[in-house]
Amino acid sequence: MPQETAVYTHGHHESVLRSHTWRTAANSAGYLIGELTPETRILDVGCGPGTITADLAALVPRGHVTGVDREPGIVAQAREYAAGRGLSHTDFAVADVNELDFADDSFDVVHAHQVLQHLGDPVRALREMRRVCRPGGIVAVRDADYDAFVWFPGSPVLDEWLQLYRRVARASGGEPDAGRRLLSWARAAGFTDIVPTAGTWCYATPEDRVWWSGLWADRTTSSGYARLAVEGGHATPEQLAAIADGWREWGGREDGWFLVPHGELLCRV
Repeated sequence: MPQETAVYTHGHHESVLRSHTWRTAANSAGYLIGELTPETRILDVGCGPGTITADLAALVPRGHVTGVDREPGIVAQAREYAAGRGLSHTDFAVADVNELDFADDSFDVVHAHQVLQHLGDPVRALREMRRVCRPGGIVAVRDADYDAFVWFPGSPVLDEWLQLYRRVARASGGEPDAGRRLLSWARAAGFTDIVPTAGTWCYATPEDRVWWSGLWADRTTSSGYARLAVEGGHATPEQLAAIADGWREWGGREDGWFLVPHGELLCRV
């Protein structure tokens, strides 16, 4: 089976991990929590630094959670984080979602958060996730939808940022507007018993605005995304610096409000 063709747009700069380590089962996998039992066996695809993985493990004390990611350094970080929380019923491995090293029907739940948007063939990935999920089990996926992001006050600089990010993500082989496409991808992968929902993140308190705008300002100038934007001819370093300044300016607005919508699916195997 071919390996992943898309380039991970964000990379693993500190500004990216600042966002990823904020994620919890409560704020990022609430649509799945009600399906879990204490004995559930879970595969967390694209586990990143392991914060969601560890939260899921805490919810299945007599089950087991396996986290996988393509980046060895991130897998090591997730393993260390879970060990620090005393979660002995977890394990972690480097893996490609297109070719998972697990037998058919190995897990009760296969979960992927913000993964499909970064893949060259999300339908193929969903088929592989389905393969390792037992009959009657659930494949659970959640992805943001960038073109549906909404913020106030309006900002021409943030308008420029959004269009630039979407160009760079697509040039890298992914699909930034994945949230709205999840249902169609799942149907193409052969799922028929699907519960589609939507969820949001909202950044509107002074602390949240500073945090969200600051991490995107730093990503815009220093992350893998910034490198891809310049190397791909999508923007100059000067343009990226101006966008970063625009993020910080927006983050200082007392009436600032930012909404990140996500598509969510529970797909019964």
